[in-house]
Amino acid sequence: MKLTAVQFLALSAPLGAAKPYGMSKLLATGRQSTVVRLTLADGTIGYGEAWGMPAVNRGYEAFLANYLVGTDVFDIEHAFSRIMARHYHFGVQGPMLACISGIDMAAKDAIGKLLGLPVSKLLGGQRLDRVPIYASGGYLTETPREDFRPQLDELAAAGYPAVKIKIGLGPDSDEERVALARDVLGKDVELLADINSNYTYDLALESIERLAPYRLGWIEEPLSPADHAGYGRLRARSRLPIATGEALYTVFDFKTLVDAGGVDVLQPDLTLCGGFWQGRKIAELAYANHLRVSPHVWGGAIGLAAGLHFLASLPAYPHSDNIPKPALLEYDLGANPLRTELLTRPITVEDGFVAVPAGPGLGIEVDEDALQRFAAN
Repeated sequence: MKLTAVQFLALSAPLGAAKPYGMSKLLATGRQSTVVRLTLADGTIGYGEAWGMPAVNRGYEAFLANYLVGTDVFDIEHAFSRIMARHYHFGVQGPMLACISGIDMAAKDAIGKLLGLPVSKLLGGQRLDRVPIYASGGYLTETPREDFRPQLDELAAAGYPAVKIKIGLGPDSDEERVALARDVLGKDVELLADINSNYTYDLALESIERLAPYRLGWIEEPLSPADHAGYGRLRARSRLPIATGEALYTVFDFKTLVDAGGVDVLQPDLTLCGGFWQGRKIAELAYANHLRVSPHVWGGAIGLAAGLHFLASLPAYPHSDNIPKPALLEYDLGANPLRTELLTRPITVEDGFVAVPAGPGLGIEVDEDALQRFAAN
């Protein structure tokens, strides 16, 4: 079944009256995304999501469509490989790969609809009907001390079994925020902390040493994604697991990090790493190196649905009946209409789990009115 059209839809959702929130490096005043819509010859439509600035992504639309229109959707991964090989000067990082990620996601959605199968079964079989999540909250704001405790109180009241908070303003601040989070959330919550690559090796090591007594499940992105050697040095001395990978593209980036011995938990983001096409290769890399995988999700509802199918398809190996720490999917709690309003049936959390959307493809129905409502000018 051949592709007849590739469309990139730029979406933007300003926060309005909501406070800016985010990480150690910047705060968000709105959310944006690029929805990819593929049309097949029989009228079947598949949806995907691409990371990055929509205006930049749309610049690649005609270029990529020139390669892909007329391609059999079942052969699309060969087309991606050809694009990367012919245009290697573009590199394997950046907007082109983010666009390919969204296209691959949409292609798998369309294939699932053609075959009447969920994407998880296309990826290797659906092992899970529902996926455990960690609630991504505890964001930094313009007034981080004043706003942190109310966020923690909401997380505690919701009873999430796993929670991630933002740190990275300095070791003193890190310890203050983690100590408060542990006190408010309790000793049994799986507490995770994210530095968002704001530290050099020495600062990251100092922070980890101070946070080790609080029994964190992992420290996320302590260093620049380019510092593979630093990750290797840091992990060799860290008393906490290291998680990273949201800013890495393709299995090649992840292999360099793994070869450096710099990571315990790989965190591919399917909207930028190469979609399911590369995501599965990254999962196999983790499998071969006995490492954990926990997909990063900080976009819209389509990327969230993709993460659910991806995680539901992964094996439990080396575990069997008893899984000490199940692989977790990130569920962002920040104000984000592109997560909560883009689908006719939003993806929600119940008792710390999210059900894998039932039905063919990604199992979701995109609200066409919402696409118009959030269309960026």
